[in-house]
Amino acid sequence: MSIEGDPATDAVAREIAEHPFGNPTFTGRSWPLADVRLLAPILASKVVCMGKNYAAHAAEMGGEAPEDPVIFLKPNTSIIGPNVAIQLPADAHPVHHEGELAAVIGRPCKDVPAAKAAENILGYTIANDVSARDQQKKDGQWMRAKGHDTFCPVGPWIDTSVNPFDLDIRTEVNGRVRQSSNTSLMIHDIGAIIEWVSAVMTLLPGDLILTGTPEGVGPIEDGDTVSVTIEGIGTLTNPVVRKGKS
Repeated sequence: MSIEGDPATDAVAREIAEHPFGNPTFTGRSWPLADVRLLAPILASKVVCMGKNYAAHAAEMGGEAPEDPVIFLKPNTSIIGPNVAIQLPADAHPVHHEGELAAVIGRPCKDVPAAKAAENILGYTIANDVSARDQQKKDGQWMRAKGHDTFCPVGPWIDTSVNPFDLDIRTEVNGRVRQSSNTSLMIHDIGAIIEWVSAVMTLLPGDLILTGTPEGVGPIEDGDTVSVTIEGIGTLTNPVVRKGKS
């Protein structure tokens, strides 16, 4: 599906015949955006995440910014779309939001130099790297804490033209601002990230690269609504529920 027009007013969703990579073809069918329900814009084969990629966030977590990128994986089963509930595990306290810019890989690539990173990116979307802090601390590694089903909201769409290097990023919980920063403050920029990750693993079309979160992370609770807004892309909003609550 391709979105055309102003999402706040007259945007139209056009149906893509096969997939969005390369030069997509369209079926000719379209609908007003207001009349469709948006799903996650991509179901990645893998979600590669950057840890501590903003110095202020590294400091608030009690550490220093690492010299080299720190990467970890979230399973693709953690991906949900806009307006789908983030489900908090019954035994996880606290669970934090982490608003992030996400790059969507556009073609298979390996050992990509930073200067050629843009050639391998389809576009950018918004992600929320939801994290169970107690499990993260207890386990000493991050897979369980960040890998629960629903812990990777993504959307509302992929923007194929936005410049990722100077975008305001803001996270709100129940309308109150928690995070407010700019992608220009990343320690390792998009090119450096793609170079580092692709030196480790082959990236496939649709893979997601989460680029790290700025300072201001904090708890989300049952009944909350969390929204991540990135300049030039849009807003990703998800309600929060406690798993197993009747």
